[in-house]
Amino acid sequence: MKKIVQTNIHPKIFEEKEIRRVWHEERWFFSISDIVQVLTDSKDVKEYIKKMKTRDTELSVKWGTICTPLDVVSKDGKKRKENMSELQGVFRIIQSISSPKAEPFKNWLAQVGRERLEEMIDPEKALNRSREYWQKHGRSEKWIQQRMMGQETRNKLTDYWKGSGVQEGKEYAILADIIHSEWAEISVKDHKKIKGLKSQNLRDHMSEAELIFTALAESENVVGFKENKIPAKRGGKIAKDAKLALEEKTGKKVVSNENYLPNKKNRKIK
Repeated sequence: MKKIVQTNIHPKIFEEKEIRRVWHEERWFFSISDIVQVLTDSKDVKEYIKKMKTRDTELSVKWGTICTPLDVVSKDGKKRKENMSELQGVFRIIQSISSPKAEPFKNWLAQVGRERLEEMIDPEKALNRSREYWQKHGRSEKWIQQRMMGQETRNKLTDYWKGSGVQEGKEYAILADIIHSEWAEISVKDHKKIKGLKSQNLRDHMSEAELIFTALAESENVVGFKENKIPAKRGGKIAKDAKLALEEKTGKKVVSNENYLPNKKNRKIK
């Protein structure tokens, strides 16, 4: 059975603007601030929401049930709690916003919900949509294949972690950073900084070589959080040794400042 490559690897795009979303309790939750920003082009989203709740008292009363604080990557690249809402709540918020974009946005939301239902019935659709997304953004077929294989390896690793009691979230991030720091010799945070990334997914901006060594490092099967730290380093070291051998042979660093950002400004690696 094929494992679904979760489509929340990247945010959904509406009129070339990102709408952050989180898959939580078998439902999509969308960033309220992103939605308000897209529909209103407001320079102060918090102030707009405050005024919106003042003029719509019914919405203000229901606000606590509409909003669900969830961890999401902020605009500065850091994870923070942010008010998110599932589709029903989003449609209620849209009622309080006078915008010519409201109807197109509702149609877009309906399409997002329809896509998820299709993916639950036929998981291959999720794989195909991810492939289409990367093709649209100029990735080569070789890169796409490596990206999808790497995601499958990552999914298997997190399945092992989950089955052995590792807590999703902070503990996943700690182990992932141990693995990454061991093979790449820099942390995930510093790797993103080299590439000029903020909230973007690091793997979506890796070179083929970086994807290969990430998958190699994560292919070590490990169990338990405390017990995982040593195997995590071991898996990372296997990839590191292979990386160093390749670098010596080619004279070229594997960790790269290459990315797929529009109008990118690459940073040189010292």
